[in-house]
Amino acid sequence: MQPWQRSRDAASAWPLATNAGLKRIFTSGLEPSGINFRCKLASMRVMGIDCGSEYTGFGVVEEMADRKLVCHITGAIKLKSSLSMAAKLQKIFSDLTAIITEHQPSIVAIEDVFYALNVKTALKLGQVRGVAMLAASASGLQVAEYSPLSIKSAVVGYGRAEKHQVQQMVMRLLNLAVAPEPMDASDALAIAICHIHTAATNSRYQAASR
Repeated sequence: MQPWQRSRDAASAWPLATNAGLKRIFTSGLEPSGINFRCKLASMRVMGIDCGSEYTGFGVVEEMADRKLVCHITGAIKLKSSLSMAAKLQKIFSDLTAIITEHQPSIVAIEDVFYALNVKTALKLGQVRGVAMLAASASGLQVAEYSPLSIKSAVVGYGRAEKHQVQQMVMRLLNLAVAPEPMDASDALAIAICHIHTAATNSRYQAASR
């Protein structure tokens, strides 16, 4: 059993939104049993990852043949402060690899630029980001990188949007009844949506150029 498949009875849990209702994500990871939506008509399935030294958010979004966006799974990997940095990175790698294996995205999208208050924090974020990219590459997936400005512009239409504005738009685009929590999960969904919108724009541009 994977670490992220445990703790059904955990006392503290984060909400996990899916297109089938509400699942739960626990501080030790997520419990994805029963979440296995497949559609042969799907055009694109993207996993967004929001890298963080305390929570690493993730979300798998699929654009269906009718252009409808569907959220398959979202949540955040909680990293215990008592763990060594090496152990934290190992957990992130293992959990992300397991999620990729379960939900089979066709590509992974992450932020290409992050901001930190100090050098030490920046180094930690860089390590987490590197491990996230490694998990995608080890699973045979390409990684698309987007700046925070591009992500907000693609989702909200305004590059300086606040986090709560991004969260509200994510809920609207994915038709979620409950806001994805923690905010890292919402950010991960926004990154996935950004790639889907960007890919669609690029496809239309290429078609018009022929």
